Amino acid sequence: MASLDIGVVGAGVGGLAAAIALQRYGHRVTVFEQASRFGRVGADINLTPNAVRALDGLAHGVGAAIRRHGAKPTYRISRDGGTGAETSRLPMGDVAEQQYGAPQVTIHRADVLAALTGAFPLERVRFGRRLQSLAQGEAGVALRFDDGHEQTFDVVVGADGIHSRVRSALFGDEKPRFTGVVSFRAVVPTERVRDVPEIEAFTKWWGPNPQTQIVTFPLNQGRETFVFATTGQDAWHEESWTREGDVEELRAVYRDFHSDARRLLDACDTVLKSALYERDPLPRWSQGTVTLLGDACHPMLPFMAQGACMAIEDAVVVGRCLAAAGDRAQAAAALRCYEHTRRERTAKIQIGSRGNQWLKTQGNADWVYGYDAWSVPLAVD
Repeated sequence: MASLDIGVVGAGVGGLAAAIALQRYGHRVTVFEQASRFGRVGADINLTPNAVRALDGLAHGVGAAIRRHGAKPTYRISRDGGTGAETSRLPMGDVAEQQYGAPQVTIHRADVLAALTGAFPLERVRFGRRLQSLAQGEAGVALRFDDGHEQTFDVVVGADGIHSRVRSALFGDEKPRFTGVVSFRAVVPTERVRDVPEIEAFTKWWGPNPQTQIVTFPLNQGRETFVFATTGQDAWHEESWTREGDVEELRAVYRDFHSDARRLLDACDTVLKSALYERDPLPRWSQGTVTLLGDACHPMLPFMAQGACMAIEDAVVVGRCLAAAGDRAQAAAALRCYEHTRRERTAKIQIGSRGNQWLKTQGNADWVYGYDAWSVPLAVD
């Protein structure tokens, strides 16, 4: 079996999934993470069937752990924020499993990371390593980190997020664009909101403009409910997973929403607030034997709930493309195959997320949920 030394920069969901996929095909993989350890930070995320099916194929036990720690919403429902009228409904749960081969699972990011680290040796993760520079030469791709550590690889995958240093090394500095949208996040015990109709569903309450919405879904096997709300606000630019917001501000923004939605907000004791940033689709992701993955190449607004899902799909496809690569020339061709296989789909979802009309009214979700990263035809270089 072919074997390359591969460095993955970033130990988030996409980076770890890529490491497992690449290891599955016999490559030697080292992951670098700037944080000092894994912690329970970040958002609760929606893994739609396309992502869960991709995770199922990564390694034994990953899909089972995702299901064990997450929740399976019964439906995906859209409701008008003002009147409460239902505008679309898709059956999920067992129906999605029958239709797409996997359910929708809503889960905390930390529980996804825990499932992934159960399939990848932690001794291959180097914590406290923040990338300083990257250089390609005859010996391979040299990575240098802020602590002075240097290491050379045949292939490097940049999975280091929207502020990717790998991306900057390849294509120059370009700052993410503030969207003028801020988000509020809260988690409440489901017992407090049990009187809200269909609390076990994934529900999106649509406001008077594409920026203003409330999304709720179950967590922790249904014991908790996640509340995610967005609104336009030019004055707030702070991008943080942990910055506390004002619950009274949250309630005031949505004071004209339907009483069912307001009951959800009334149950929130605390809230986190963050500005949302994005970038335009990239015309290319790779250079030589270095490529990008997930938010490093296609960061997107959360309105189609596909950010983590696209990173997981990327991970599977980059693994498949590099499966038979045994030297750097073959690896460079394989990365072009990966990019050409993935770029059109991710750009379409980036643009669709920006427009925020996905399933506002009844529609067909098959082109998103029915995608199988394990069997999709690979592009010819």
